[in-house]
Amino acid sequence: MSWWNPSWARGFGGSMKIIDLLSLQGVLPDLQNGNKRGVLEELAATLVPGPEGLDLQTVMEVLLDRERLGSTGIGDNIAIPHGKLPQLSQLLLAFGRSLKGVDFDSLDGKPSHLFFMLLAPVNSAGLHLKALAKISRMLMSQTFRDNLMKAAGAEEIFRLVGERDAEF
Repeated sequence: MSWWNPSWARGFGGSMKIIDLLSLQGVLPDLQNGNKRGVLEELAATLVPGPEGLDLQTVMEVLLDRERLGSTGIGDNIAIPHGKLPQLSQLLLAFGRSLKGVDFDSLDGKPSHLFFMLLAPVNSAGLHLKALAKISRMLMSQTFRDNLMKAAGAEEIFRLVGERDAEF
């Protein structure tokens, strides 16, 4: 990811475990939607209603508001949609893979295939940035991205994320 160098990401320590934020139910190995809104809905649906009583409409409003500020499609076929919600007490994460690719208004104009969706409590700026930074660092590896694309299903994707997470 030569064009995108999140030097700010290095300022956060490595104690956070991304795998602890993800559940097997939150891994979608074959996203069906072919547009931004559809992908966001598909991923958000894995996190609602959830323990926090989230509803899909509220989550979608937050995510779409964030996308209006600027696309979370960061390039290299990656998107990291995220948003903050007042009713959350912890970070929530979902992962999706689109084999066909989705136009996510990415910075480099390429379709997005790999999606990490992060939802955070409103008062968790530090944790929120720490999680985004760690996900970004994990995804800098072309091998990791290739392995996620080739993985046979949700279990293998979950295992790959856990293995990569342990490297930091």
